[in-house]
Amino acid sequence: DFLVVKPGDLVVVEVDELALASGAPRDWWLGYVIHVMSGARDHRINSLFQVADVDTGLVRTINADLVKGVLIQNFH
Repeated sequence: DFLVVKPGDLVVVEVDELALASGAPRDWWLGYVIHVMSGARDHRINSLFQVADVDTGLVRTINADLVKGVLIQNFH
């Protein structure tokens, strides 16, 4: 699913090991995609996303493989 993600999308993000170690109460969270960064080898493949957690407002940069689905897609 991370191949079609673009800014403005609402995505389901898997909690990574760092968050689990800090006592995260769930194994996923919803995020609003702010910025998409493509890979160095192939600019057509998304590799990193800057995402705002919709519950806390915390902005994080995550690896694309943590995106497990697009809940609402921005069509603009």
